[in-house]
Amino acid sequence: MLLAACAVPAPPASRAVPPAPPALPGDAHIPPFARNPYEPFSRAAVVAVAQREWRAFGQPVVYPNTELPVDEERAEGLWQRVGEYWWLALDMGTPQQAWTGKHDENGQVFPDTVDGNFAWSAAFVSYVMRIAGAGRRFPYSENHSGYINAAARHDPDIVVSAERPEAYVPQLGDLICMWRGGRRIVFDDLPTDTFPGHCDIVVDTHPNTIDVIGGNVDNAVAMKHVPVAEDGKLAGPDGAILDPDYPWFVVLRVLYDR
Repeated sequence: MLLAACAVPAPPASRAVPPAPPALPGDAHIPPFARNPYEPFSRAAVVAVAQREWRAFGQPVVYPNTELPVDEERAEGLWQRVGEYWWLALDMGTPQQAWTGKHDENGQVFPDTVDGNFAWSAAFVSYVMRIAGAGRRFPYSENHSGYINAAARHDPDIVVSAERPEAYVPQLGDLICMWRGGRRIVFDDLPTDTFPGHCDIVVDTHPNTIDVIGGNVDNAVAMKHVPVAEDGKLAGPDGAILDPDYPWFVVLRVLYDR
């Protein structure tokens, strides 16, 4: 009886799991849990990963016409983190993979006056999508126009679709995107050639406001509060964007598994 009482119950029969496909040359550096996702690609995962990175940078919130007081991308512990964004976001073989928040591909510190040449906001978005389980279905890119154009072209087998800001309500885990610099871009221009832009990830919604998180915002992972219409859209029926401070022009709807 004593022996029977101490017996360990037999484990339940294991579920047969098909073997993971082999790594491709472009993604052999990606952790197995992300390369062949262990969990379905979900809004909750993207929001959680984006918020985790935001917390690592001290949860900054940026407001129009203000700047964060500290250059976080060069701080110890954070320049390395930016380096991880570059390394994991992109497919193997690009020189940008060796960049960090303050080093070029040769490991040399670049002056902060040329930070714009090493902008990592698209790498951040690509990193979040990769780690959250998009697998090979996101068009990873070192610039935002890469995946904006892919979404506008409706490239096959990808999980992003370009939507008009006056016609679609951004959901958690979607991307809202703006043009930058002197070249104005509107939705009807898409797809187009490479252009400077910026995208943020929607992480929360409120009446008349959405919270978004992006990388390389004042040299940090930071949050913005973006005004929206009563129905949650970035623009009114006439296409006019409600936000007076940022030129949003497209929403990238992400097609999640869950």
